[in-house]
Amino acid sequence: MPKSKIRDKVKRKQKVAAEAAPTLEPAKIESPKWLAPAMLAFFLIGLIWIVIFYISSTAYPIPGIGAWNMVVGFGFVGVGFSLATRWH
Repeated sequence: MPKSKIRDKVKRKQKVAAEAAPTLEPAKIESPKWLAPAMLAFFLIGLIWIVIFYISSTAYPIPGIGAWNMVVGFGFVGVGFSLATRWH
């Protein structure tokens, strides 16, 4: 069975386009300077918040909200993790 001439034309066009396209190097993506310190700060604030909550027998850092202090502490840690996903 004879080969399709259209298929040969498409292959030639793809080959010419690939040869004509300039070789682009991927641009190096850098993180902003504030990202790493902010990420570490959120991790540490969350950790300290949770440790204070346990050491104080669930009375501090904010006495009025009780066990919601854990949510606040893990919220800080969660923000730290979300910043960590943007770090290159």
